[in-house]
Amino acid sequence: MAQDVTAEMQKVFGRPATLVDRTLHYCPGCGHSLTHRLVAETIDELGIAERTIGVAGVGCAWNCYDYFDLDFVYSLHGRAPAVATGLKRSNPDSIVFTYQGDGDLAAIGMAEIVHAAARSERITVVFVNNAVYGMTGAQMAPTSLLGQVTTTSPYGRDARQAGFPIRVSEFLATLDGPRYIERVAVDTPANVRKAKKAIHQAFELQVAGEGFTMVEVLSPCPEGWGMTPVKSLDWLRENMMKQYPLGRVK
Repeated sequence: MAQDVTAEMQKVFGRPATLVDRTLHYCPGCGHSLTHRLVAETIDELGIAERTIGVAGVGCAWNCYDYFDLDFVYSLHGRAPAVATGLKRSNPDSIVFTYQGDGDLAAIGMAEIVHAAARSERITVVFVNNAVYGMTGAQMAPTSLLGQVTTTSPYGRDARQAGFPIRVSEFLATLDGPRYIERVAVDTPANVRKAKKAIHQAFELQVAGEGFTMVEVLSPCPEGWGMTPVKSLDWLRENMMKQYPLGRVK
């Protein structure tokens, strides 16, 4: 009987083919692992793995090329959009995406992302925003919230000294170039499903030959925020989502 039941069982969930079977290095509760999976599932569903090229920025996800069974390029800090532009223009039939954190994209790489969006480069950007420099010691990032305690703002971010948090998606949406921008989160099953749909849409538009697309992913950073994984999800919902509301921006 047991053999008959086993024979009738169907696999309904498993590792995406594009995601390498390897233990990830991310901290417990980090949103990068889940975001990797959503990108890999999208690439599998669209059947584009053979012509997809990823560009990794500097940050916690700098070695994400170890986890995707794809061609990957490791760019200089903040320069992923420029590298992706060169790859796409020289290989127009390829599908090119960047994978960047808020420090890489919104600080040293701000000029790169603005001009790539303004030119409506036919690339897709996966922008993971955890409001802190996670890899280098939890310093304040351009997206850190007012009052947020970091290693470089021990009394909380002060607008008089450090300015205000930058809403990158809304900023880029003022440009004529972007074709699609959406902000999502990976804090609940429902939001994960919405994040998957947005990432799928962004890649699908590139496959169709459309211009610049970007998905901003609000991600917990328990280690950088100094809290448990469960508390980090609460903090993301209670604080980050107020500053960075979810939904389609453009």
